[in-house]
Amino acid sequence: MGTLYSEIPSWMHRLPAGLKLFLLALSSVLLLALSDLRIQALAFAAIALLYASLGAASRPTRRLVVVAVIASALVGGLHAATGQPWLGLASGLRLVSTTMLGAMLTATTRFGDLLGVAEWLLSPLARLGLPVERLALQLGLMLRFAEQFFVQWQRLADAYRVRTGRSGGWRLLAPLTIHMLITARKVADALAIRLKL
Repeated sequence: MGTLYSEIPSWMHRLPAGLKLFLLALSSVLLLALSDLRIQALAFAAIALLYASLGAASRPTRRLVVVAVIASALVGGLHAATGQPWLGLASGLRLVSTTMLGAMLTATTRFGDLLGVAEWLLSPLARLGLPVERLALQLGLMLRFAEQFFVQWQRLADAYRVRTGRSGGWRLLAPLTIHMLITARKVADALAIRLKL
């Protein structure tokens, strides 16, 4: 499976995965709670500086951020068309800010480390007899497949652009679906063997 994790070291690679997850959750909540547009803009600028400070380590996730900027522009345009331009600007700032935070976590944290944090967070549920390891694995797979979806889409878009010189757009949906189904089948087979299902 492809990954957006960067092997190029950065200052954020040295932080524990649990601390990064906690800061991501806290920052996301604070971004949602902010109502003053000026403070939102300051928060966006601070997050953009943090993202830029990763340097080359942020390279695998840059296209993801560009997509978020385009989506934010569309959302902002839609709000502007309905007479609410400031709401559109606020929504766009929140979307790009949270995307950059998620991209920073993804580019600097290994999947195994995230899985370890998920198992630790779910460990109190073991007292109720719930299969914590499997729950953590399902959560980890969901996160991993979201990342895999974007990586696969990037590869298909690049291949289409090289062959035709144009963007693939909606034409990539069918091959992307097939690739994701094949990947899901391979992962399911591997898990069945590993877990002896």
